[in-house]
Amino acid sequence: MKFISGLCSFTPEPGSRNFYFGRVSGFRKYIAAYFTFTRKERVGVVFLLVLVMLLVFLPFLFPYFIPEKKYSHALFENEIAALKIKQDSPGTRQSGYEDNSDPVSYASPERTNYSSTSKGTLFYFDPNTLPAEGWIKLGIREKTAQTIQNYLSKGGWFYKPEDISKIWGLHKDEVSRLLPYVRIEKRKENEAVFTDRQIAQAGEKNSYAKNPIDINTADTAALIALPGIGSKLANRIIAFRDKLGGFYSVSQVAETYGLPDSTFQKIKDRLRISNASLKQLNINTAGPDELKIHPYIRYAIANAIIQYRNQHGNFSAVDELKNIMIINADLFNKLQPYLTVR
Repeated sequence: MKFISGLCSFTPEPGSRNFYFGRVSGFRKYIAAYFTFTRKERVGVVFLLVLVMLLVFLPFLFPYFIPEKKYSHALFENEIAALKIKQDSPGTRQSGYEDNSDPVSYASPERTNYSSTSKGTLFYFDPNTLPAEGWIKLGIREKTAQTIQNYLSKGGWFYKPEDISKIWGLHKDEVSRLLPYVRIEKRKENEAVFTDRQIAQAGEKNSYAKNPIDINTADTAALIALPGIGSKLANRIIAFRDKLGGFYSVSQVAETYGLPDSTFQKIKDRLRISNASLKQLNINTAGPDELKIHPYIRYAIANAIIQYRNQHGNFSAVDELKNIMIINADLFNKLQPYLTVR
């Protein structure tokens, strides 16, 4: 028993062969224990591997599960035709004519689902003079009749019978029915056709000419009465006038910050200058801060005037500003009415 117990408690000495094989055997047991899986762990590893492989190859399997849609050229053409009909319907396209526009831009497409329910009464007519009631009597829908009147009121004109085929909303069968009854009188030479807008503008211009506004004395209320001028623009015009020292030309109003040129063109015929008394700056006594406040004089120009005056003495005439290089002819002409040497 002592012998057996001694063998069990025997420990190989380091460096000996038995010690080496003991260390290797222990390492192998450690590795084997680390990579040994239970049944549940093996099932989980296999499941994860299958899932990863499925995700990797899934994109390549789509064509086998999704049937390829066969292309049909006839079906494609039918879809395009249906889309065109939807776009050309009255609810999705603007009816009417722009100013002096050619009605060809609004030609109505032929529709297979159109059926006329009212033929109306046929008679000879001139499309350029026929009122809306006459078109309705011919069997044309009220909306289409109004479209024609809008076109004529904005300067449109029918030059030949075939032009009625270009009316938006007038169908092919209606054109064929009306065409033999169209009688267009020739327009007289040099005859002008004025639109409603032109007539209104002419009347508005005449009204303005009767009551012009003096832009050097007008207050905000007078300016707000002008078309396109609100309280903000009225205040800006007056503020610009005060900084300038008064207007010497109606065209200066157009330089007001934020005033659209289109608005100025509308109001310029109603503006006038009856009092051209301007506030002038004495370039011999004014300092740089006083000069640069003027809208036409920047800091660089104000400083150049002061430097020239310091070098050459007082100005004997406003024309001497032409000797300053940065003051060109255009700027001098704008500044001259606002400057003095006395």
